[in-house]
Amino acid sequence: MHFTSHTTSNGVVERTFALDGITGVLWSPDSDSQGAPLILAGHPGGMDKKAPQHVARAHSAVTADGCHVASIDLPGHGDRPRSSQDQRRIDGFRKARDEGSPAFGRILSDYCQSVAERAVPEWQVAIDALQALPDVGVHAPIGYSGASLSGAVGITLAAIEPRITAAVFGWVSAHDTLLDAAERLTIPIEYLLPLDDKEIPREFGLELFDAFASQDKVLHAFPGGHHQVPTDGRIDTRFFPRHLGTLPGRRRTHILT
Repeated sequence: MHFTSHTTSNGVVERTFALDGITGVLWSPDSDSQGAPLILAGHPGGMDKKAPQHVARAHSAVTADGCHVASIDLPGHGDRPRSSQDQRRIDGFRKARDEGSPAFGRILSDYCQSVAERAVPEWQVAIDALQALPDVGVHAPIGYSGASLSGAVGITLAAIEPRITAAVFGWVSAHDTLLDAAERLTIPIEYLLPLDDKEIPREFGLELFDAFASQDKVLHAFPGGHHQVPTDGRIDTRFFPRHLGTLPGRRRTHILT
């Protein structure tokens, strides 16, 4: 892991890094944080690791709970060039969505699956490198948070990665491969479902939630569209502190973008 920048602001240390072609960022408390939980934060599809709302939620997790938060650019996002095949898929599902075509869901799911297949091994490489850092270490509990495209990546990752012990997902487009992965997940899960999402029907979310094998899972359904997560207290902000722990004197966070 090669750090490319290092800044400190308002109690948060931000380090951007490059790792085997992966570009990412690690946010940490500016005080002793050895052994603090590590949250893997998947950024929204079409955005990147430095999307403003994404950064704001990561800073909240650092300052409120003393967590480390790491995010990497998904393939074709941020500092990583988009392939011609990815661009064709994106153009295809945007056209299908605008036209109201029933093919929209299938095209979106195929794209999400393709990105997940590439991003999962990258996240595993990143976890290895993060655990090698003295201020993170191999014993830090690890959680994952991500929705839509990053939700598909996270479900696929958590199904094969035993180091992830709790996860928050939201509004994911279900497909057979993803449902199979969900059936292997037994860790605590929180799932967010916007009921008025025009891109991913609520039935997909309910089907996916039912597929999770975890006995410790909760569904938060609420009015709103894609990415409209309530910030008025209706969503549980104690999920990661409850399952991963916090540093002394810290409390509260929820970082799903």
